[in-house]
Amino acid sequence: MPIQKTIQHFASLLANVLHLEVEVVDNQLLRIAGTGPYGQRFGQVPASNTVLLKEVMEKKQEVVIFDSRQNLLCQDCTQRESCRERGFIGVPIVHQQRCLGVISLVAVNITQLRHLREHTSMFIEYIRHISTLLAANLAVLHRKEPLLDPLLQRLAAGIDRAVILCDRQQNVVLINDRAREMIGPGEDALLWQNAVLESSPRQQTFLLRAGERRWRITGQFSEAENGAFLLPSACLPAEREGEAPEPAVPTIKNLIGESVAIRKLRRLVGRIAGSPSSVMILGESGTGKEVVARAIHRLSPRHDKAFVAINCAAIPENLLESELFGYAKGAFTGASPGGKPGLLQVANGGTLFLDEIGDMPQGLQARLLRAIESREVMPVGSSVPVPVDIRIISATHQNLEAHIREGHFREDLFYRLNVIPLWLPPLREREGDVELLINHFMAWHARRIGRRWAGVSPEVMKMLCAHSWPGNVRELSNLVEYLINIVPEGEVIDSALLPPVFHSHYFHAPVPKAPGEGCAGVTTVVDSAQSNLKSIERTLIEEALQRTRNKKQVADELGIGVATLYRKIKKYDLA
Repeated sequence: MPIQKTIQHFASLLANVLHLEVEVVDNQLLRIAGTGPYGQRFGQVPASNTVLLKEVMEKKQEVVIFDSRQNLLCQDCTQRESCRERGFIGVPIVHQQRCLGVISLVAVNITQLRHLREHTSMFIEYIRHISTLLAANLAVLHRKEPLLDPLLQRLAAGIDRAVILCDRQQNVVLINDRAREMIGPGEDALLWQNAVLESSPRQQTFLLRAGERRWRITGQFSEAENGAFLLPSACLPAEREGEAPEPAVPTIKNLIGESVAIRKLRRLVGRIAGSPSSVMILGESGTGKEVVARAIHRLSPRHDKAFVAINCAAIPENLLESELFGYAKGAFTGASPGGKPGLLQVANGGTLFLDEIGDMPQGLQARLLRAIESREVMPVGSSVPVPVDIRIISATHQNLEAHIREGHFREDLFYRLNVIPLWLPPLREREGDVELLINHFMAWHARRIGRRWAGVSPEVMKMLCAHSWPGNVRELSNLVEYLINIVPEGEVIDSALLPPVFHSHYFHAPVPKAPGEGCAGVTTVVDSAQSNLKSIERTLIEEALQRTRNKKQVADELGIGVATLYRKIKKYDLA
């Protein structure tokens, strides 16, 4: 059944994109494809899930379950108490009024269950689209016709994630639209006809060759029997061998992430970049506000002019005025004899980025407002205005509306600057992006520092993904740079290399949930200075053991290894 290999290939790709397990069965409940615990026993009836699969097939309707042990549909199931499926979305594959099978997404741990709950509607809509594509091809399977080669390409082309497909010789078969957007939307489609994906001497990266062009891509690579696929997380033009790497120029493809918030942000940045209107970027410290500002500038008609950045909180108040507006000859004691143009003049024709705008002194706020409204600046000590044409992008982590109420920030300036507000989510709210950012920064810092690394252990990746990242992307980048510097050459980064804070916070819930939002039967631990870490750790393990005595399931639920779990059980006398 050659088409089974194609569907299995796509199931693996889908599981990597959605961070859930995938199972596909035909109308006899025979498993055609699957991942994780469902990636075996093909051609046989699954040992679990059959009640739910039958329900989908008989009613030809979607079935959504968030607690299989409590749901009425599972009441008569003999495996209800030991069921490993915490969540289930099943969608029928219907062709000419006949149900040919079911494609299902399954959550087998708490993290996947939370992910399934938060994106249920999006997942259902997406799987409906996939089931439509599979329907005609499953009909072919029953007629034992040969594989339709375009099937996998059609599935990958429609997926909302960057995907590169290769054959066994690593010739590029498909680069979907999302991947082209990441590599460079202006590239000619003919360029990809003879493209090749090669392994790179740099760890965790791949080299994409197309004609004379080369790109170094960081991403998740998976091999299959009839080819391979790469899920890119970052892409940079490859330097010639022996040359020092140039610093990355932020553009829309440098906004790394595949969370809903980041995808929306990329689309919005693309739409507003060509406008001359002022932009205010809001978000916590370390979320990447300057990266977004530079991306807007690079995509704008002003991209060939200056991008001038100034941190309003980093320059003393008595110097900030002359820095912004410049000064005339002999304006004050110690001034440069010939005077000095201000940053507003330097940015003429380009973009001025005012970081930490909330810290600008009130006296300067009035002068800045006048400069924006009149499109001219008055240097200190001069009576001759200088015309300027600039786009202003400002950024702050503060609540400026509260500052306005307290009289610390001018309301009229706020409305001038806040024409287009952009909100950057904190890293803890960007589900699934931490791993992508880790891979990106690992490749980038290793390349910059000139170190080789062999990857990150699964335990470390779980610990980093569970961290709340109060310093956001900046904290993550700094940690990765630290790890690249201290890991022995060619060795895998393990938990012993992590700073102590990661060990003490490992068992904390990564994001506190509002009442009623957490999963049933799971204790949500709020990180606070007063929490007794050992007590919390013991309680979490004890509660997990009460739900199931299966040590492997408990370890998976807690995100630790089985050996670590046994050590903790002995430590807390929970045997």
